[in-house]
Amino acid sequence: MNMINVLCIGDVIGTVGLKMLHRRLSTIKKLKRIDAVIANGENSADTNGITPDSADYLFNCGVDLITTGNHSFQRKESYSLYENVSLPVIRPANYPPKAPGTGSDVIDLGRARIRVLNMMGTVSMNPVLDCPFATSDALLETIEEKIIIMDLHAEATAEKRALAGYLDGRVSAVFGTHTHVQTADEQILPHGTGFITDVGMTGPIHSVIGVTVESAIEKMKTKMPVRLPYADGECMINAVIFSIDEKTGKTVDVERLNIRD
Repeated sequence: MNMINVLCIGDVIGTVGLKMLHRRLSTIKKLKRIDAVIANGENSADTNGITPDSADYLFNCGVDLITTGNHSFQRKESYSLYENVSLPVIRPANYPPKAPGTGSDVIDLGRARIRVLNMMGTVSMNPVLDCPFATSDALLETIEEKIIIMDLHAEATAEKRALAGYLDGRVSAVFGTHTHVQTADEQILPHGTGFITDVGMTGPIHSVIGVTVESAIEKMKTKMPVRLPYADGECMINAVIFSIDEKTGKTVDVERLNIRD
């Protein structure tokens, strides 16, 4: 059995997350025999969003493809990333068709091609986006690759699990992002799709999903607009490895990672 090991990294949080990835990713790739790396970069720029500089940093760390989410277009300078067809940076496929960029791209390993999809949930998020179920159906009708991995950026646990169940056997793996809290439910669904509800984040441990504890408390207590700077200090990398059969496109093993400084 020829295996493809794909490392999927949770939301990278600002400069502190980027530096943590720079310190540890090359070692992880060697130890775990990683063939391809996908990272969610929608928070990789300080104060949210993604910029050309933060994307370059991720690629220089060893990331092969960057996914995003509800902060895809937070920074206007990000538009050039999505419009440059040679850059493997994608945004959720269920944005309106006129939005910059695309929701799908390929990592070409030579011996195998990995199709990566980005999708966003609509429950407790942006309800005007297209239905993720219907959008997934439309995308899959056009895809020829055997190995297909989806970053499902969504708030609701139930929506993530429902869409993963809907896609079971039709894609190789689905990993959830957005909540920045890693779930302990990594599994292989009945028809061979690897799944984790949320892969977590790469960033400061002593924080409230990446931002300083003090600022989060102030916002919740006062209900007023508050600047939410990213925290610093001790960091972690939350990620998941899907080991996929190159011939069948089915996941045969899932390993959840929580690596700390």
